[in-house]
Amino acid sequence: MIDRKAPGKLPKLNTAQRRALAAIVESGPIPAIHGVVRWRLTDLRHWIWQTFAISMNERSVSRVLKAMAFVKITARPRHHAQNDGALADFKKTSPPRWRRSAKPCFPIRQ
Repeated sequence: MIDRKAPGKLPKLNTAQRRALAAIVESGPIPAIHGVVRWRLTDLRHWIWQTFAISMNERSVSRVLKAMAFVKITARPRHHAQNDGALADFKKTSPPRWRRSAKPCFPIRQ
């Protein structure tokens, strides 16, 4: 009888390869060399294939990065022709609805 957990499959990336992946993610891509301005999972998957000749899908790359405490950070989308000065013209200036109402017009009978 076995009373311990099964070891499971060995990870595709060893410790040195994980350190190299963490270093390239932290340093960020160089557009002239890598051809991208931000890392996507598919870009990292291609980098792993070119560097280590290990085939991984995007979900596995995501799992590895999550295990190394990396999180996905996305910027809020912004239109390329957005004018900051025009934003002030469209801001709502009406008073909030939660203001206290005026005193009643009629006397309250007791």
